[in-house]
Amino acid sequence: MGTAYTPGLKVSADTVVEKTRRLPVKGEVMVAVGDRVTPETVVARALLPGDIEIVKLADRMGVDPDELVGNVRVKVGDEVKKGDLLAEVKGFFGLFKSQVTSPCGGKVEYYAEVTGHLGIRRPPVPIEINAYMAGIVKETIPGEGVVVRTRGAFVQGIFGVGGERHGTIRMACSSPEEDLSPDKVPSESRGAILVGGASVGSEALRRAAASGAAAVVAGGIADRDLREYLGYDIGVAITGDENIPLTLILTEGFGRMPMARRTFALLRSLEGRAASVNGATQIRAGAMRPEIIVPAEGSPDAGPAVPEGAGAGVLEIGTMVRAIREPYFGEIGNVVELPPRPVRIPTGAVVRILRMKTGDGRVIEMPRANVEIVDL
Repeated sequence: MGTAYTPGLKVSADTVVEKTRRLPVKGEVMVAVGDRVTPETVVARALLPGDIEIVKLADRMGVDPDELVGNVRVKVGDEVKKGDLLAEVKGFFGLFKSQVTSPCGGKVEYYAEVTGHLGIRRPPVPIEINAYMAGIVKETIPGEGVVVRTRGAFVQGIFGVGGERHGTIRMACSSPEEDLSPDKVPSESRGAILVGGASVGSEALRRAAASGAAAVVAGGIADRDLREYLGYDIGVAITGDENIPLTLILTEGFGRMPMARRTFALLRSLEGRAASVNGATQIRAGAMRPEIIVPAEGSPDAGPAVPEGAGAGVLEIGTMVRAIREPYFGEIGNVVELPPRPVRIPTGAVVRILRMKTGDGRVIEMPRANVEIVDL
């Protein structure tokens, strides 16, 4: 009766990953089922209508709207360029002219004779969605997007910032206990996904960005370093849209936290391989974890796919788990006991707990809701 299900982080050397790539509005799918794609492949495209630029002709020319009759030089549907003449009114004895030219390029959408206002629709804004990872197109969603499938290594982190990027795995530290200090950042890291050990600081992140790195992966980071690098405190909303030049993925948590040895060993075995990363994180409802995907050569068709978002697994004796709340945030160990009866904890709540043994031999106790499975 001690078995339970709990969300977990996926760390696998060989699994199948599927990603749905969907446009925000209706558009055109650019690929077909079975097509092989790279991270840069545009899989769907749409055009967002441009904004309306309202030109107040009568006000600009200092005349009543009825004085514009016959003096507007364009009509609805006309294409105009910036600087094109829109309206012209002659003054006394034809000696003076009042003119209004177009402030932008676009198409004349309307003219209101009552107000003397003319509307120009700016050119449409193209939106393109790429494949994000190398693989094949498993499914197309007409007018919306595709499902891309690949097989390879898959690592979820506990927290990240920065959006989707791709590059080449490159080890910057020789052990999971090493800090990724500024001097360990290669002077030329263009397109690299730099893998550190226990922590990374704001100066190292700035140096990595300056050297052209696509991403940095480390065990942890101090709150103040993340705040200093971003320029503001991170909130509880979804991350991933930060305006930063690289993606940061933390595999363990905040503070100085050595990367799990299995995770470090897996990433080291993948050095030199092309990978896709995404730092987007949401820990609350609808959990979303930062990720590293390293496609393998060969067919991506075999095996069950990893669902998008957090993984899930069975919580039982021997399961490897990670604490996700204080006072043991980031601690990793194996479950050694699952007491069946609920107990009262210091907060006053009555909950079911577990006991886990950490790597240094300690046995610690916490609510089951305070852990997630590390799925290796």
